[in-house]
Amino acid sequence: MALLEITDLHKSFRAPDGSQHAVVSIPRFSLESRVQVALSGSSGSGKTTFLHLIAGILTPDSGRIELDGQPMSALPEAARDRLRAFDIGYIFQTFNLLQGFTVLENVLLGMSFGPGADRARAVALLERVGLSQRLHHFPRQLSTGQQQRVAVARALAHRPKLVLADEPTGNLDAANARTALDLIRGACSENGAALLLVSHDPAVLDGFATRVPLTELNRAAAATAAGGAR
Repeated sequence: MALLEITDLHKSFRAPDGSQHAVVSIPRFSLESRVQVALSGSSGSGKTTFLHLIAGILTPDSGRIELDGQPMSALPEAARDRLRAFDIGYIFQTFNLLQGFTVLENVLLGMSFGPGADRARAVALLERVGLSQRLHHFPRQLSTGQQQRVAVARALAHRPKLVLADEPTGNLDAANARTALDLIRGACSENGAALLLVSHDPAVLDGFATRVPLTELNRAAAATAAGGAR
């Protein structure tokens, strides 16, 4: 059984004129444990919406999402939150660090929603990403690349089975993007986590053996592409 199984997934949003705009329409997608896959797609192709549906941040209009045999799409909100807290790590493009908390506190807080805060593991992960001298710094005291490293450590701290990465190098220059990507992939491998990364950057996508254009999965994105960019 695959770690992630998606069947007939659909999500639409209401446009300002009142019409329904289909953003995600994916007949089938699966991801095996420990496998790393990159999804490519332009801005507006539904990449972030797709990841948010997988993570249970958004609920689909219809369809089924199973994570490790659990029906994420059919669970009530509290149960989805719990499944996400234990089994999913999310690396946001904008990092989403809590500005009033230190680097170490950001990681510990992320862990507290799942199996519980483990200071030794949090410190070890931050050391792994090269931030042993920044544990008590605040996000505003870090460079963009350092903030990205905190986000990676936080995403992996609770030993998730699946890591979702949404344009994780989008705010980095070329050199830091390469370093961040190597870090994300290496950390996922070391922790036995599958990785689903979405990006529009060819330099990022070229590093993956398995690359899937989102328009091959997403009928909504394919229709938009056929009709012109929106």
